[in-house]
Amino acid sequence: MNPTIVTVGGERPYEVLVGRDLITRLPGMLPGAAQVAVLYAPPLKEYATRVADALENPLPIEVPDAEAGKTIEVAERCWEALGAAGFTRTDAVVGVGGGAVTDLAGFVAACWLRGVRVVHLPTSLLGMVDAAVGGKTGVNTGAGKNLVGAFHPPAGVLCDLSTLDTLPPADLTAGLAEVVKCGFIADPAILDLIERRGAADLRELVERSVHVKAGVVAADLRESGLREILNYGHTLGHAIEKHQGYRWKHGHAVSVGLVFAAALGRHAGRLAPDIADRHRAVLAGLGLPVRYPADAWPALRAAMRVDKKARGAKLRFVVLDDLARPGILEAPPDELLEAAYAEVAA
Repeated sequence: MNPTIVTVGGERPYEVLVGRDLITRLPGMLPGAAQVAVLYAPPLKEYATRVADALENPLPIEVPDAEAGKTIEVAERCWEALGAAGFTRTDAVVGVGGGAVTDLAGFVAACWLRGVRVVHLPTSLLGMVDAAVGGKTGVNTGAGKNLVGAFHPPAGVLCDLSTLDTLPPADLTAGLAEVVKCGFIADPAILDLIERRGAADLRELVERSVHVKAGVVAADLRESGLREILNYGHTLGHAIEKHQGYRWKHGHAVSVGLVFAAALGRHAGRLAPDIADRHRAVLAGLGLPVRYPADAWPALRAAMRVDKKARGAKLRFVVLDDLARPGILEAPPDELLEAAYAEVAA
């Protein structure tokens, strides 16, 4: 079956291919590159070797797995490798792995010589439907997740569904949280599919989620307005990740964040109770967490103050007014936040 092609518009359009066995498509996305750095984490070494073999002059760079690789120190090590190899502006970077690796690869490419091409080969469901598409790159610091980064659209994205065949079930389930998010903010057909068949229609779920993200980022690359809706559930989700020292999977944290955001919308009088309840039912039905310890609230409240959507001392949350009708709730009172958190408190 031929891959599905989703075009992400904007000032630098690119294609996202969704299909199987797509490595042979990679060289065509990087014409004129004399050298290509291939960033990968140890669990993906075999697949990354196949990627490197498809290129004429690859430079494999192994980086720490998951969030441990998303640091300035790791990025600096990558830049030193590019410098030692004499990388120029016509050369390129390829990110092979989950969202953490593609975030890092994009950041390395964005900063090297003030920007070289990058192509992402996401190997996790989360990477395919979220991290690899959209041009947001970044690393974590002690202050929080993704607070240092750049907007740097890729030259292309290859969502090779064959890599999901060996993805651990927990990672596949975690990625479904971002798929569910897309269903609530823009494409309710995703929710219908999941409720009927779970993850059985994985290709369609990936394609629909990529279409959602492509439409949003084409209209708002730099998160100045519309793109904020993609952070639905992420304000509390990122706080949970920080509270956990990034030991929780991103999708697990976002799942709890989605239930919280739905409760916040309901308590604010903006979201109907049945739609709020549907969040918990869909996520729990997939085996995703929907609760978090009650005594964590003070730490989570403090972590949310440095959320990217905050403006000064004012917290801002993406909430729903209805299915596929996201909006912003600005500076909700503490009692409203506490009431919403009470619904996820274990």
